[in-house]
Amino acid sequence: MRSFCSLLSLVSSNFQSITLLLIRLILAFGFYETAILKWQNIEPTAEWFASIGVPFPLLSVYLVAIFEALAVVLFVLGLFTRAICVPLIVIILVAIFSVHFQNGYSLANNGFEVPLYYLAMILTLFSFGGGKISLDKAVFKDDK
Repeated sequence: MRSFCSLLSLVSSNFQSITLLLIRLILAFGFYETAILKWQNIEPTAEWFASIGVPFPLLSVYLVAIFEALAVVLFVLGLFTRAICVPLIVIILVAIFSVHFQNGYSLANNGFEVPLYYLAMILTLFSFGGGKISLDKAVFKDDK
C-alpha cells in the first residue's frame, strides 16, 4: 500500500502545474464575465451595491471591476498570481456574506456554493502560486 501511495504521489505531482494553469484559466474566464458586466453597467451596479449596504458604492464598483479585469490578464499570464489573489479573496468574501450567505449553500437559491468554489480556487493559487507554466516562474523564479 505504501508503494502505491508513493506512486500516486509521484504521478499527481506531475499534474500540479497543469492543474494550477487550469484553475487560473477557469478563474480568468469567470472574472472576465463579471468584470464585463460591471464595466457595462457601472451606475446600476453602484445602485445595487448601495442597496445591499456596500460603502462608497461607486468607488467600490470601480475597484471591483478593476481587480476583476486585472485578474483576467494576470491569471492568463500567470503573473503576480499571489498578489492578485489578495483583493479577490476580499471581493469573494464580501460577496458571500453580503449577497449569498443568507440564501444558504445551494446554487439554485443564489446561495454561496459557487462563490465558495471560487474562494477555494483562489486560495489554492494564493497558497501554491501560478505553477511552472507561468510568468511568475520565469520572471521571479517562483519554485511552484
